[in-house]
This record gives sequence, structure tokens and C-alpha cells, in this order.
Amino acid sequence: MRAALKIAYVGTGYHGSQIQPDVATIEGELFNALKQLEIIDDPRSARFSSSGRTDAGVHAREQVVVFDTDKPNLAIPRVINSKLPNSIWAWAHAEVPDEFDPRRAAISRKYRYVMSGEQYDLSKIRSASKILLGEHDFANFCTNDEGKETIRNVERIDVRVSGTLTKIDVQANSFLWNMVRKIVTALTMVGSGVRDEEWLKQMLDPDYYEEGLEPAPAYGLTLMEVEYPDPIGWCEDAYAIRKANENVHDYMVRHRVMAEVMDHLVPKE
Repeated sequence: MRAALKIAYVGTGYHGSQIQPDVATIEGELFNALKQLEIIDDPRSARFSSSGRTDAGVHAREQVVVFDTDKPNLAIPRVINSKLPNSIWAWAHAEVPDEFDPRRAAISRKYRYVMSGEQYDLSKIRSASKILLGEHDFANFCTNDEGKETIRNVERIDVRVSGTLTKIDVQANSFLWNMVRKIVTALTMVGSGVRDEEWLKQMLDPDYYEEGLEPAPAYGLTLMEVEYPDPIGWCEDAYAIRKANENVHDYMVRHRVMAEVMDHLVPKE
């Protein structure tokens, strides 16, 4: 059968999602778990595929992976999670058609970027975000990605405030390499007054105007959701979700303490 999983992970400490030699990656950890459990023998023979890649330091709530297996009783989150580090967990599974490809079949993806918003004019960011909606050439908003077509359709950008943090949700049919992080950079440049909306419009016309952008830091980005045209019969694993909540709570406590520790390290002026 062809099995599908929803995978979540804390990307800190990993060199991205895709397998690479001699460095820790999300797929590397997942492959090790699946092999130890004898769910697959080899990713290639199992036709392993994911809904997309995430860069080093980027997180995910709903990365979709699929593979062939003759042990469907083991291809479930609570079993697979027993061999994964606490920073990676499966939380839903399903059986999918033999020809299902999670990347090509996806019709929409949503990312969320979280940042400190105290230094930006959010009304300017919201206004500027409307310029990016629709189908445009995002060549100025990506890192060179092997000659890929750079026209994308941005379906929605939501900007909202949560305490001192700003959350920017970006949904599109698909994304180019570093596209979300460079969109965030551009929006914050407008929000801080460094650039204006006319500049942003020029950025969408790469045939006549080119400018490089530094991507916003990876730690603020999360792949939130992947949408497919036909519903998948996902079975959520309540035990796996409960254990994931416990692990995430531990992360949150640790980082709250570390924030306080960092605040004490520098003498006050």
C-alpha cells in the first residue's frame, strides 16, 4: 500500500528537510526511523516523496510524506514516533492511491512567518501586502532555483498582531526557494519606511527592475498547511498529538527561561 503521513518538526538544528550527506536533516531522521522499524527498506524503492522542501532552520506543522510499504500496521504515528527525536513527530496517517505524489498533487500551501512587530507600521505592511496578491513574476523574491518558472499566484496574505509579535500568513499555489522569507523582508522594508509601495510594484516587474533581497531569518518560518483537490482520509493519532503537545510545552518552557537568561547576560546601561 501507499502510506501518507503528516509530519511536524522544529527545524532548529537541522540542515533542512531534504536528505543530505553528513548533516542532520528531517528526512534523514525519518528514513532512519522507517528503516529501523522495517517499514521501508530504501527510500527510492519505497518511492518516498514529500509535499516540498523546507530550508535549514525552518519548521513545519503539516509536511506531507508518502511511501510504499507492505507493513501498513506499523506505518502509523505512534509507532514511527518511537524512533524519532522529540523535535520531529508524525500526527496523522492515511492510505492514498498508488499514483499519489504529494508535491505535484498539491494545489495550495500556506506558510506563517512570526516576527517582532514593534518597529514596523503595520498599516503600511497590510497595504503593501495587497500589491503582492494574484499572479506575478516573483523572480526578485527568490533565490536562483535551477531555472524554474518564477510566476506564482499568491492567493492570500494575512497580517495580524499577537502581543508584541506580528504573524504573516502567506498562501499560494506554490512557492519558490526563499520566496516567503523574501516577501517578509520586502514587507518589513515598506513597514519601516526604507522603501515604498512604488518600489514594491517595481519588484514585481523583474524584466525592467532587479534588486536582491536578503531572506528574513529562517527561525520565524513554519509550513502550516498543504491543500489537495481531493480530500484525503486522514486519521489523526490522539496519542501522538498528546505526546507532541508535551514535547512542545517543554520547548516553550526552555525558551522562556533562555529568554530571561539572555536578558541577564548583558549589563544594563
